[in-house]
Amino acid sequence: MTLSASERERYQRHLALSEIGVVGQERLKAARVLIVGAGGLGSPAARYLAAAGCGTLGLLDYDRVDLSNLQRQVLFDSDAVARPKAEAGRERLVRLNPEIRIIAHALELQAANVREIFQQYDLVLDGTDRLSARYLINDACVMLRRPLVSAAIHRFEGQLMTYVPGRGPCYRCIFPQGADAMVANCAEAGVLGVLPGVLGTLQATEAIKLITGTGEPLTGRLLTYDALEMRFDEFRVARRPDCAVCGDAPSITELRDAQPPRPQAAGEVRRLSAATLHELLQAADGGRAPLLIDVREVHEFSAGHLQGALNIPLGQLPQRLAEIAPHAGPVFMCRSGGRSMAACQIALRANIAHPANLEGGLLAWAAQIDPALRVL
Repeated sequence: MTLSASERERYQRHLALSEIGVVGQERLKAARVLIVGAGGLGSPAARYLAAAGCGTLGLLDYDRVDLSNLQRQVLFDSDAVARPKAEAGRERLVRLNPEIRIIAHALELQAANVREIFQQYDLVLDGTDRLSARYLINDACVMLRRPLVSAAIHRFEGQLMTYVPGRGPCYRCIFPQGADAMVANCAEAGVLGVLPGVLGTLQATEAIKLITGTGEPLTGRLLTYDALEMRFDEFRVARRPDCAVCGDAPSITELRDAQPPRPQAAGEVRRLSAATLHELLQAADGGRAPLLIDVREVHEFSAGHLQGALNIPLGQLPQRLAEIAPHAGPVFMCRSGGRSMAACQIALRANIAHPANLEGGLLAWAAQIDPALRVL
């Protein structure tokens, strides 16, 4: 697709880059990219892809703009409150770049419609905040052989990965199991307003690289970002031969919606500060101390953990509840408190009595109790 005179002027800074140039910009013009979720992550990703000249850009979101969204969802302004996000976002992007095509999908992504929608696009960006949606998006991209750039955020932290068919692991390879209750959303946990801006912009960067064939995509690597420490870390990850969807003998061969969660057992989660947990452990002094369960991944646990803690990664927890059942009042912990709160909810549904969450996670423990503790 050749560039018009106005496009050459608009994208002249891209054309000046030898790694992109005219050929790369023409690839961007021909590209068809779908952004699922026009919220905190999708907003900056959409703005930058539209500005970059992505020829066809789809926005899929069934939600409406709420006043509380404006703290981070920079695709909208106050006049957009109560409007469908997909439609309001389309209008804003058209004003930003009238030379591209913006398609609004104001609907909920489900197993029944995901194939029809994804087949219209070459590349998918996942900006959703529900685990069930992330798994559906991942599975559809694997089955339809569509590249996927997936990001997630929690409080002050974010993560990013890229799936390219045949070149590396998918989302399920890294996070084999999960349920929506396992991760608190922004409304429950809060989120630093600029955090999704960083991760969403990185998603757009990955998309441009994939489209233009420039640079090295984030395949086989999980990138994490800690805004409080202003630190990026990278973990090498491999495709799992036993992955349920992209493995050698996949057990997931049809796209299905998540099963509704079972009713939660009566009770509530105890919230322990680092100082309170420290007092409990000191008071036990070799006696009956509470069972400490670290739900981080093995590599995180190996880097540093509390003495006596049992490592059960969150994805394995539903299958290993028997190891916890005899103990009342187990204390769950992770890096910053999000995954451990999800673990507490799982424990409640399994009728494990009085689960407790270490508020602020091991980062809080390191800050308040033991600065020598290394926390990944």
